[in-house]
Amino acid sequence: MQGIEAVARQAGVSVSTVSRALREVPGVSPATRERVRATAAELGFVTSISGSRLATGRTGTVAIVVPTATTWFFGQIIAGAGSVVRAAALDLLLFELGDSEGRRRVFADQRLRGRADGVLVLSLNPSQDESEMLRRLDVPVVSLGNVIEGFGCVRVDNYGSAASVVRHLINLGHEHIGYIGIADHAAVTPGSRVLAERLAGYEHALKEAGLPQGQALRQFDENTADGGRRAVTRLLSAPVMPTAVFIGSDEMAFGALDIVRSAGLSVPEDLSVAGFDNHAFSDLMHLSTVDQGAWTQGEAAARALLEAIEDPQGEPAQLVLPTQLVLRGSTAPPRLLRGKPAAEPSEKEDR
Repeated sequence: MQGIEAVARQAGVSVSTVSRALREVPGVSPATRERVRATAAELGFVTSISGSRLATGRTGTVAIVVPTATTWFFGQIIAGAGSVVRAAALDLLLFELGDSEGRRRVFADQRLRGRADGVLVLSLNPSQDESEMLRRLDVPVVSLGNVIEGFGCVRVDNYGSAASVVRHLINLGHEHIGYIGIADHAAVTPGSRVLAERLAGYEHALKEAGLPQGQALRQFDENTADGGRRAVTRLLSAPVMPTAVFIGSDEMAFGALDIVRSAGLSVPEDLSVAGFDNHAFSDLMHLSTVDQGAWTQGEAAARALLEAIEDPQGEPAQLVLPTQLVLRGSTAPPRLLRGKPAAEPSEKEDR
């Protein structure tokens, strides 16, 4: 394996130009950078990570802190962010919290310190101590989902999106609308503003329509298909069974659909079901849902973080991305209204 001097001689440039080109430092033309890379590869020269850190103060790495990497939503976020990070020729370092002990290790033990040039935090509502630890890293931080004071943020309007789903069900004629939400008390995301905003949007839409919203119409469980099965089972046992239900994630909705159909009920004839995410299988399941563009959120958050790394003195990004209500076959007017002729206009209305 040849040294950096041999790479410089063969590429016809100075040693310092080789160093800048291989470390992605600005000031080297694309043609020269590519020639240096090709020469280094031909000679088997590999840059020293520790040397690069000393020279630039950078690690060439972006860290992502995620509650769990096993759900479809977080997988899409990571993939979207990863595509942007890879395109910038940087490495991705994943910290999966998993549970409260995993969260303690990452934050209390300061596992992030010195490991990355920027940190992307997914769907976490950090405590005051955790927020302070992130600030002490002295690198840019971007939060996805939850607004964290002093940091950049990329999110969607969960409140407005949830309200739009419920209004859709109300406009179909439903008056008893249930809600199945993600329980976070036993997870690593306690106090998540995202989950609270979706519940608040549901409540607001019912309130503005003057419809009931008792506790019996709300159920919460873990964000899995099994969680959806358990929650809808309890909901179907309510004193007054709803004719429609809004579910806080598509994965929970898949489990709910399974139980509803196993109970001999039809969707949407007996129960309309709407979800949130636009999971890859939602079309196959004919599920009406909110498309919140998970991959796009990941891309946008990664771009915001890379911009902050290049300009650490700039104003932290605050982006609210659009969502779209996607209507499929799981929502329809309640059975009693189906096929019912429109009311005849009164004499007053005729005038």
